[in-house]
Amino acid sequence: MCREAARYEVLTDVLCAANSYNEKYYLNPDFDRLPEAVKKELQAMCVLYTADVGGIFTLGFDEEGTLKMQVTYSEGDPFFDEIGSRLKIGQLQREKEELFSALEEYYRVFVTGLNFDEMEGKADAEF
Repeated sequence: MCREAARYEVLTDVLCAANSYNEKYYLNPDFDRLPEAVKKELQAMCVLYTADVGGIFTLGFDEEGTLKMQVTYSEGDPFFDEIGSRLKIGQLQREKEELFSALEEYYRVFVTGLNFDEMEGKADAEF
């Protein structure tokens, strides 16, 4: 399940990001093989997030392969909505749960190279 990352937590791999300060969107080229519909959904989600609350919104993976949402903003930014940011992250976690789970699986298989048997063994070891 996608979680909110601490403001300065290091993400192993950035998936995508949107920046309200320079109005740019970035998709990591390592994820070019994602289906076009998924790439468009990610772009819309990130850009709408920053349009609503401001700051810089980043989706990325930690060393465990867990998808994380990270928000940063300039200190003293009068336009950043901290309360709105937390509410929007909660909304995204609920509404995009299936997408986020699929992205975590994609990352583990296609980016880290874990095969299905290794993923199952890892899951069994966690219980």
